[in-house]
Amino acid sequence: TNHVVAHTAMQASSGASWRPLARMRGRIKAGSEKWMAMRGREQRTEAMDKGRTDVWKGNDEHSQGYRMPPPNMASIVDAPPTPSISISPRRDRVLVLDRPPSNPPIEDLSREELKLGGLRIDPRRHARARLGHYVQARVVSLDDCPPKEGVGVAFTDLPPRAKLNFVSWSPDGTHVALAVSQEPDAHGQGDETMHLHVAAVEDGVARKLPLTNLACVFEEYKWIDNQTLLAAVVSKPGTEPPERPRRPQGPRVDDWSQEEGRKAQARTYQDLLKDAHDEDLFEHFCTAQLVTVNVDATNSSQVKPLGEPKIYVRCDPSPDGKYAILEYIQKPFSYLVPCGRFPKTTELWSLEEGKLLKTIADLPLAEDIPVAFNSTRKGPRSVYWRTDKYAELYWVETQDGGDPAVEVSPRDIVYTLNPSLGEDSEPKILATFDLRFSGMLWGTDNLAMAYESWWKTRRSVSWTLCPGTCPAEKKVLFDRSFEDSYSDPGAPIMRRNEMGMYVLVALENSTKLLLEGQGASPEGDCPFLDLYDLSTNEKERIWQSQTPPYLESLEALLSDGPGKVIEKLEDISMLKVRESPADPPQFYVHSLMDSAERQITDFPHPYPSLKELQKEIVRYKRDDGVDLQGTLYLPPGYDAARDGPLPCLFWAYPREFKSKDAAGQMRGSPYRFTGIGATSPILFLARKFAVFDGPTFPIIGEGDEMEPNDTYVEQLTASARAAVDEVVRRGVAKRGAIAVGGHSYGAFMTANLLAHCPGLFACGIARSGAYNRTLTPFGFQSEERTLWQAPETYMTMSPFMNVEKIKDPLLLIHGEDDNNSGTFPMQSERFYSALKGHGVPSRLVILPHESHGYRARESVMHVLWEMDTWLQKYCAAEVEGSNGQKQEDAFAKQ
Repeated sequence: TNHVVAHTAMQASSGASWRPLARMRGRIKAGSEKWMAMRGREQRTEAMDKGRTDVWKGNDEHSQGYRMPPPNMASIVDAPPTPSISISPRRDRVLVLDRPPSNPPIEDLSREELKLGGLRIDPRRHARARLGHYVQARVVSLDDCPPKEGVGVAFTDLPPRAKLNFVSWSPDGTHVALAVSQEPDAHGQGDETMHLHVAAVEDGVARKLPLTNLACVFEEYKWIDNQTLLAAVVSKPGTEPPERPRRPQGPRVDDWSQEEGRKAQARTYQDLLKDAHDEDLFEHFCTAQLVTVNVDATNSSQVKPLGEPKIYVRCDPSPDGKYAILEYIQKPFSYLVPCGRFPKTTELWSLEEGKLLKTIADLPLAEDIPVAFNSTRKGPRSVYWRTDKYAELYWVETQDGGDPAVEVSPRDIVYTLNPSLGEDSEPKILATFDLRFSGMLWGTDNLAMAYESWWKTRRSVSWTLCPGTCPAEKKVLFDRSFEDSYSDPGAPIMRRNEMGMYVLVALENSTKLLLEGQGASPEGDCPFLDLYDLSTNEKERIWQSQTPPYLESLEALLSDGPGKVIEKLEDISMLKVRESPADPPQFYVHSLMDSAERQITDFPHPYPSLKELQKEIVRYKRDDGVDLQGTLYLPPGYDAARDGPLPCLFWAYPREFKSKDAAGQMRGSPYRFTGIGATSPILFLARKFAVFDGPTFPIIGEGDEMEPNDTYVEQLTASARAAVDEVVRRGVAKRGAIAVGGHSYGAFMTANLLAHCPGLFACGIARSGAYNRTLTPFGFQSEERTLWQAPETYMTMSPFMNVEKIKDPLLLIHGEDDNNSGTFPMQSERFYSALKGHGVPSRLVILPHESHGYRARESVMHVLWEMDTWLQKYCAAEVEGSNGQKQEDAFAKQ
């Protein structure tokens, strides 16, 4: 099955046959049939740089099998990944985690996986399918950073071909826990199940704890204290999964006849349970036994079980390690919604006594949650520990039945419960909220922060309160639109306390907070740190990014940890990141008051061939006055006045707004380093394209009566025309040689643009999209209305319903195993059939084993080959005749 299924409607539409690409010195002119031409300089570039002779020759588009893009694109995709780093709780060591190649072989994706309850499960590992992993770990003193090769304490006693997952520090930073499995060797030998290891940072020896293999579908392990872990293990290791009955037990029946008037609306979920056998498999692979174990344990007799085997979805020890919140799901399961809505019980347990103390919530199956935003489950939700207390619970309960259409005050109530007061202790009301409660940040009994928001109005309210009194007195801190980036005051800086939990950094007797933000402005992001006075609501800027030419941001506090007290600004040091368009992000230790800094990483540039790429955030206007922007990338050495226009690729993703002002705000920074993903459109700089990445396509619906999608097509096409006008005005592109593409909702956008802007784009590329909105009848993206509430909107927005308007070539790419809500592969297959039926030049590529995003190296390379082939044929060929030789000569001189 390791081949790409590709279909083309080219022969039917053009009457021509396909032929291999020719390899010639110099430029090949495109003929009247627009055959794809491959410039000789592109064939030679990588071969000359590396002394190779295996230059890319192109491939026959009509043959089966995986293909490779040109070498100068492939080399960027194959760039070694940057290691991950994690700083210890004591802030004295750095954990360096080496990663494997970013794109695994297709064999990895070909592993058996079960699609159950909205999840994808690897049955051999009792874990989620397609987990990323690390291949090696070492601990380096912060004083020895940037870490050099061979410096530090490498983890030892790991099995050959070890794969490391779920890596975490102990609260005191003396140990590192990790789940370890093996990559099978050439003969298929190796233990693929996950086992819990603990490494002491002093010597790096990774000891395997005496447990059965971990059950990692939902929860793997948590630190209880510096020496003890709470882990989820397979309850019956070695037990074979249930086999599907050879004879069906009966028809599948879903009965709603007894639920007259009760609605069960759901978005289009993938991978749901289908029958009783799926239920049996779900129970088999998700059931776990919780156990506690010490890091020094040497035999199974030192492992203590906690409770009975269940489908535990969360285990959360209290900050003092005496209690734990346990959440598990149970029958009856559902074939309509994913497992997150199955019946769920939340319990409070004593870890010291190993017994159940209290049931906090016992929630029934939730098939009837409304599809509107701000809908939620009935009953207690979000049960967590206060991070500033040794053991105090809090949770929230809706008062509107989970339905945002119900008018009620208050809408949400937050409760607290102190288990140390005894089993008969009752919860207390901490605070009430009229919008939908969205979270808490804790500091002391005198200071906490609470957040609530409302989607319809884009309103967000931040409160301060004194949680030491119940009900707590609240005070509005910020009341704003969360769409408005310019007014964002920033988020509070958090620190680790003596229990290893994160709490607010509060200075001067809890009267001042540190707020860190992106600093969005008409000139671009300029991150900042403010000292905010809670008594006067005044702020003092104590740090801001030094730009240009760099962009700096503060990532974490470094002056916290065990035994450390922060009382004044002079006590504070931060982990800072600095980057520029030509320099990858590097980490620094930064002293806040004297600005002293020390670099602790020295990552190389991941793709030096594009180090000198040209980047500019372009600002322009739509014909209705809305401000638009996009990031224009140009190849190294290109000059528009000298070289003339280039073939151009637009890559975009629409976004909905309720305000024109918010839609037109500047987002991003011209000084940010350009990360290039494996299927990024920016890779086409290597093919001498201009790339207009992220041109904004705001879909705006102001007021209570207007929804953004009511005028989706009009706004989408107006934004597209404005973007085309801008790149043509700048001389970097020419009309008729501009392609448009996108992924997911961007693919939906692409198909709509070809339908409603005929001739504006030379061709389109649509990856993993949905094109028929009647197949997502209970809402999509930010659309809350159902098909029956807004039928005209659904029909008008569906490219499938407007396929007769499409004339320009369209390439469709889709993962065979797409699990994203609404974008099942049938969307592309049916759309392709409609395109063929109307004679549209089109091509459908189905990638085996791929999901919504593409991971396997073979898949990624083939996607790039398909895109390059398409763009060379339908877009680049439109530039060749006018200035192709001029560009050839100019680039050859660079």
